[in-house]
Amino acid sequence: MKQHIHRREALRTMAGSFGSIAFAALATEQAWAQAKQNPLAAKQPHYKPRAKHVIFLSMRGAPSHVDTFDYKPRLNADNGKQGKFGPPLLGSPWKFAKQGGSGLWISSLFPHLGKHADDLCLLRGMQCDQPNHSQATMQTHTGSFQFVRPSMGAWTLYGLGTENSDLPGFVVMGDTSSPINFGSSFLPAIYQGTKVGGTARSRRGGSGEAEFPNVDNPLLDPASQRVQLDLIQQLNNNKLRRDGHQPQVEGVIQSFELAFRMQSTMPKLLDQSQESEATKKLYGIGAEVTDTFGKQCLHARRMVESGVRFVELTHGSWDHHRNLREGMETQCAQIDKPIAGLLADLKRRDLLKDTLVIWAGEFGRTPHGQGGDGRDHNNKGYTTWMAGGGVKGGFSYGATDEYGYEAVQGKMHVHDWHATILHLLGLDHEKLTYRHAGRDFRLTDVHGHVAKDILA
Repeated sequence: MKQHIHRREALRTMAGSFGSIAFAALATEQAWAQAKQNPLAAKQPHYKPRAKHVIFLSMRGAPSHVDTFDYKPRLNADNGKQGKFGPPLLGSPWKFAKQGGSGLWISSLFPHLGKHADDLCLLRGMQCDQPNHSQATMQTHTGSFQFVRPSMGAWTLYGLGTENSDLPGFVVMGDTSSPINFGSSFLPAIYQGTKVGGTARSRRGGSGEAEFPNVDNPLLDPASQRVQLDLIQQLNNNKLRRDGHQPQVEGVIQSFELAFRMQSTMPKLLDQSQESEATKKLYGIGAEVTDTFGKQCLHARRMVESGVRFVELTHGSWDHHRNLREGMETQCAQIDKPIAGLLADLKRRDLLKDTLVIWAGEFGRTPHGQGGDGRDHNNKGYTTWMAGGGVKGGFSYGATDEYGYEAVQGKMHVHDWHATILHLLGLDHEKLTYRHAGRDFRLTDVHGHVAKDILA
């Protein structure tokens, strides 16, 4: 205990001695810093946005579209017959029913979400370039399956900035895969996703508490820490002026300042104790099956409510080559009530109209069986959905063939999907560019068409 006190006093003394040095050049330093534009400042979109925030529900492992949102009665009728690509066809083990006033066909795997059918815009003609998990996941997030590129969340933050400078503009929670999928690549580092939680415990079905390690400083009070940080920032800025363009140093300077501000805001944001029991029950918090994802969905609502621009929640283990029946029932039960609760909570708080909720895996599954109780990868046709944020509710766009093999109507490639998402945010995907390696890059590369038919 004495050593701890002595260490704190030593740091205070050090901070005080450095204070005169830091403050001597503080006026000049502040003037120089203020001359540089705040990279996270809210920016004007290209045109009036339909959505201001995004909640991306990423289902890692590729859910089966023919068992969830793409009803195929012909597939069920021909169950067991020889399929187009060899193995026998496998009809869905679950019943589909028309839901809501719109009559969207939704699987019995989603009894809670089905009640929100009139808010959903089903995109049933999705396509991507690769049937391999890592490449398809990378393309879903960045637009490229070959090269490291900025993620969709990073492009969104770069284009729009944030509404709350005391919080990260792009937050990632859950069982994430490679950091490439929420990174900023050649964009400034401040635009990359900030990882919250996702510890080994939560990935293995633990409490799912969103933890942000080392957010508190037990050694210095805020005033002393500010003096110490001013000195560090002065040294960093001196290096930046001396060496010229240094993206890594710029990233450190910006992240240090954000981290300092987050100390007072992030703990309050992650504290769900003030939420009512009724709200927690709405998300399935407290129930063993839904507690983990329910807490993450509630965090997502609290974040967009506080001004966070882009929130991604990742839910894993959807790779059902075998054990389809048990696996799908388990995974769907974990997310059904939490997502339904999220939509209901956003709607009653009048946030859904400004928040684009996206649900997607990296591709779909085959209509033919694999090993009797599984499905293989299928990138030729699958389903994602959107809700809120300016899309038509209770609407189905695009279609696969009668068995669900490939998209035949309203085809939407990942590039079109990205172009449409940016359009809803008020961003022109052809104008949202960044100069790198001698040319202008964008999320959609040289592709992409906005699906105007889904706009409300």
